[in-house]
Amino acid sequence: MLFYVGVTYKEYVLVQNCQHTHRILPYSRMINDKSKMLQDSVASHPWGSSKMEEACDLYVRAANMYKMAKNWSAGNAFSQAAHLHLQMQSKHDAATNFIDAGNAFKKADPQEAINCLNRAIEIYTDMGRFTIAAKHHITIAEIYETELVDIDKAIAHYEQAADYYKGEESTSSANKCLLKVATYAAQLEQYQKAIEIYEQVGTHAMDSTLLKYSAKDHFFKAALCHFCVDMLNAKLAVQKYEEMFPAFSDSRECKLLKKLLDAYEEQNVDAYTDSVKEFDTISRLDQWLTTMLLRIKKTIQDDENDLR
Repeated sequence: MLFYVGVTYKEYVLVQNCQHTHRILPYSRMINDKSKMLQDSVASHPWGSSKMEEACDLYVRAANMYKMAKNWSAGNAFSQAAHLHLQMQSKHDAATNFIDAGNAFKKADPQEAINCLNRAIEIYTDMGRFTIAAKHHITIAEIYETELVDIDKAIAHYEQAADYYKGEESTSSANKCLLKVATYAAQLEQYQKAIEIYEQVGTHAMDSTLLKYSAKDHFFKAALCHFCVDMLNAKLAVQKYEEMFPAFSDSRECKLLKKLLDAYEEQNVDAYTDSVKEFDTISRLDQWLTTMLLRIKKTIQDDENDLR
């Protein structure tokens, strides 16, 4: 009985039952070799589209066998299937295979994963599928964040995803990407860029019944970025945010900012530290907030030392 052209049902069952790489390799190689034979036959026969489809199926089957064996060489087989689909002008199937290849390559070869995802993005944008393209830009950004640790490139892909989401009027999805950009921009001391994003997202949130509560967090972060640049800028920003969004005045975040501004004007490091500790007992500070607050505290200490 033939399950695929040139592959018997018995061979297929053997592969399905394999649990370890050393057992699955001979069978996945067999499928790979047979799919290549089909591909070669296509090159020499103008009527070979059906054989090319069979070759694609075999590459995908081989890839899935590798995945079952936890062998992420599956990426190569998915990539081969994608290229065959491109030859057949099956763009959607090609993009799907490139995504599968990218996911398989993530841990073993992050850069190749990015290459495959970029190929899929090119196809989706050519097809006008910008929401899907944006999703995969986020995946690439996450690989740059966690695997390759290239924050500048992660920012670029989050920005591109945000642009695509905006074009599709998916404002909430765009803002999620922009907030990631703002987080990294502030860490890289690109404060003006971060401020513009936090103010933009905060303004959008305060006009939304569902998102209104989060506006105070965005204005709080924008004010901290101002504070890292200049105390007077921060003071003016807090006043502006209170006028724009009156509810901000009653928030714990706004009250903390005012205490920190007072401590800064008095050059009182202890008062600054106590205010932060008091806030932290109720609302735990995350790593980003801790970093920004420590940067501001350091400017107080530096000013103190300059006066001595």
